[in-house]
Amino acid sequence: MNPIYLVVGVACLLSAVIDMLWTTLWVDGRAGPLTSRLMSGTWKLFRRAFGERPRVLSLSGPVLLVFGLATWIGLLWGGWTFLFAGGEESLLDTRNAGPISWAERFYFVGYSIFTMGNGDFTPNGAIWQVATAFTTASGMFFVTLSVTYVLNVLSAVTQKRSLASSVHGLGERSTDILEASWDGDSFEGLDVPLNLIATQLDTLTANHKAYPILHYFFTPETSQAPATNVAVLDETLTLLRFGVDPECRPSEPAVTQARSSVRTYLDTLEDGFVGPASQPPPAPDLEPLRDGGIPTVSDGEFSDSIAEVDERRRFLLGLVESDARRWPDTGGR
Repeated sequence: MNPIYLVVGVACLLSAVIDMLWTTLWVDGRAGPLTSRLMSGTWKLFRRAFGERPRVLSLSGPVLLVFGLATWIGLLWGGWTFLFAGGEESLLDTRNAGPISWAERFYFVGYSIFTMGNGDFTPNGAIWQVATAFTTASGMFFVTLSVTYVLNVLSAVTQKRSLASSVHGLGERSTDILEASWDGDSFEGLDVPLNLIATQLDTLTANHKAYPILHYFFTPETSQAPATNVAVLDETLTLLRFGVDPECRPSEPAVTQARSSVRTYLDTLEDGFVGPASQPPPAPDLEPLRDGGIPTVSDGEFSDSIAEVDERRRFLLGLVESDARRWPDTGGR
């Protein structure tokens, strides 16, 4: 027996299992320690190398997904190989007598993990037969869990882009959204879209908790980028909450719910992904609303009120910058 190989094998297997379960099954936590470092490091490399090439940057999500799966299977494969290397006579060659090489152990573990049937080698004794059974079981577990994980991540990516499209469909800028929603007397027609978008945003927040890799799925299309469109949405809510005359604002529950959904989304991303920018973004401009016949508060009152959400807006800017984008034109001064 070689205890060093046994320890290395057990360490690799534990690392793979813990990181895999942590990433795929713990819906209220971040990704596993290995996956978190892999995602963060790879994303930084992509931004440094392809920050000015959005089409190439859009490959970051799929590449990270493949890298994560490859890391898990590599640890499983390597761990079992070291474990079988820990026993000098753990395997028997059914065709040729003699010692078993590392390549042959690697081959045996590979076809055991992927359940390819019996090969030229067989486990020697009850202990190694049981170990082989666990090798096959871990392979089946990995394949099943990986397929489910990939499908769920891709579904969440679709939902993420659907939310962005919903916000972008209302308007490209916060002032555009309010001007289009103003019927001459009120914003009554804005209640339903805000409620629907808040529900979509809550779903996206839950998906980010379950699948942290979502943050690294970049899209070159601004209309499908949640970071930019959530910023536009929140600036719209800020104008409704602090800029529009109180008598003309839409129902308080709709605005409050939408603002709460944005806050929860930011809180989720703050845990490991996003930090506040050093300065808040430019304040929205009330003049386009006045030009559109929308009653507003005074500039002084609006400036005092918007100072209350300074930290929130700095986090929004941090979110936009973390997605390798610029602050959208929301009608700022």
